[in-house]
Amino acid sequence: MASHGVRPNYLAIWGWLVALMFVGLAASFLPGTRALAVALIFATAVVKALLVVLNYMHLKFEPRLIYAIAIVPLLFVLVLLVALFPDFVFHH
Repeated sequence: MASHGVRPNYLAIWGWLVALMFVGLAASFLPGTRALAVALIFATAVVKALLVVLNYMHLKFEPRLIYAIAIVPLLFVLVLLVALFPDFVFHH
């Protein structure tokens, strides 16, 4: 790990995680379509995951090669999802 002497403010990040948890919880009580609530819940989940990965796992301080290594399996999963999408939709 290439530490630059800068440490994340863990208390502030925890505060953001708690606030985003309440946003996700409040999204289920929003008036409107269920799709809007689900989209908001997933959006907050992505932001929370990024906060944890970048700060608590210290990936913010790692070289860019780590990101390239992590993106390859995600692209593989995306290709498989797109390839299998017709089977899921049309039940073949």
